Amino acid sequence: MKLSLVIFALACLSLVKAETVKTGFADWDISPDIGMERPGGYSKGYHTRFHDTCKARAVVFESGDKSTALVGLDALFIDERHVAAARNRISELTGIPAESILIGASHSHSSGPTGMVIPGDLDHASELVQDLAYEQSSAADPVYVARMIDGIVAAVSRAWETRSELGLAFGSGSEEKVSFNRRWRMKNGQTATHPRFGNPDMVETAGPIDPEVGVIGGYDDAGKLLGCVVNFACHATASPPGISANWPWAMEKVIRGSFGEDVVVVFLNGNSGDVTQVDNASPIRRSSGEADALRVGGSVGAEVVKVLYSIPGAARTKEATVDSRQTVLKIPRRRISAERLEESIELVKEKPTEAAAVQEWVWAKEIVILDALTTKEPVRSVEVQAIQIGPAVFISNPAEYFCEFGLQQKAGSKFPFTWPVSLANGCVGYVPTTEALGPKGGGYETRLTAYSNLVPEAGDQIRDEGIELANALSPDKVAKGLPAASFTAGWTYGDNKPELE
Repeated sequence: MKLSLVIFALACLSLVKAETVKTGFADWDISPDIGMERPGGYSKGYHTRFHDTCKARAVVFESGDKSTALVGLDALFIDERHVAAARNRISELTGIPAESILIGASHSHSSGPTGMVIPGDLDHASELVQDLAYEQSSAADPVYVARMIDGIVAAVSRAWETRSELGLAFGSGSEEKVSFNRRWRMKNGQTATHPRFGNPDMVETAGPIDPEVGVIGGYDDAGKLLGCVVNFACHATASPPGISANWPWAMEKVIRGSFGEDVVVVFLNGNSGDVTQVDNASPIRRSSGEADALRVGGSVGAEVVKVLYSIPGAARTKEATVDSRQTVLKIPRRRISAERLEESIELVKEKPTEAAAVQEWVWAKEIVILDALTTKEPVRSVEVQAIQIGPAVFISNPAEYFCEFGLQQKAGSKFPFTWPVSLANGCVGYVPTTEALGPKGGGYETRLTAYSNLVPEAGDQIRDEGIELANALSPDKVAKGLPAASFTAGWTYGDNKPELE
């Protein structure tokens, strides 16, 4: 009797299918105004032109009692406090748990003013430090930040309201010609960032790229693509002139050209802390501005189109596991020597006019501001997240995270598709490898600034936590489509001997 019950129970379990998933896409305009600050540097700059729309791009997934939202933000970065504000409002409106919401910035250098300095963060400091931070540095605009948060909430809420049983297609391709590691090993044993073509001291690149183009497509019952999620690792610094989503603008342009002008493209940047569109080894003068954005975004967009067209309709699924894991690491900042701090304080008291001296002044300014930030917050909160959608897992980090870490996470994950997302749910600046911060390292990304300052082992900790969170989830199998028909006979037109006369 007991054996019969066990057999019956197992038979019932074998009939249980994955939960039906509901999916919704939406985007929202979060473009800054002409005259607002242009982010991406250590000094102030301002927008004078408009090129294309910056957006909050959202997709939601609901399966059983689990739900999640992925937001791709056309922004330099987003502060963790602004993430919390958006998450709380989204959760109240939709019921999606705050910890299951991923908000990843594309790192567009032509977007709205979300940093570098956040107003209020240095109110505890001296008048000198406040002037350096608020008046001499790139700073977030509270008016724009409120607009951005409103846009994130609106995009996710709209996606939630319109969710339905879409057919999901999962796949990946490769684009190897538009991204390059910008760090090079030099003959002196050190590493340099952007040594430039023709430099006789260049030996070899100091790190990899990740050419994978990860894609999830969402189709309605008529076979129309309503939206897609794209993951690719490359700095968004191929800047068209003016306010712009940067090269993701061109990617969206190509995808919409194939599938329709209302397709929502949710872009989540991979680990691109040391990867840009600049080929330091090329003897050909590179394109710039709009042409550069079209080259990069157009190439990635074309690969997305190829991936989506290569997945048979029968491989689309309306059943997928939705799940997530999250943790917050506590990681200290690097320390500033007393001697360097004293020298920096003296240097910033008067701003020089000569270019070389101005550059040294900027780095001294960063040290003085960092000292004030460290006094207030010596240890940073670093959120790591893993979000599962069927056979795919997104592993987040809040950093300009080196590409090598993403490849290691992919190798350590048990998922068929593992897609890292950088600058997600906050920002702790560049996080290089321990090698880059070691005796043979160096380069721009390793500079100690108010923006980038975590201890050398931070990258390894974030990597390992991401792998552990991902592997705590159970991937779905990748749908393959309908099996080929059983063999009956070959093509009779092709089964013949050569005919010579």
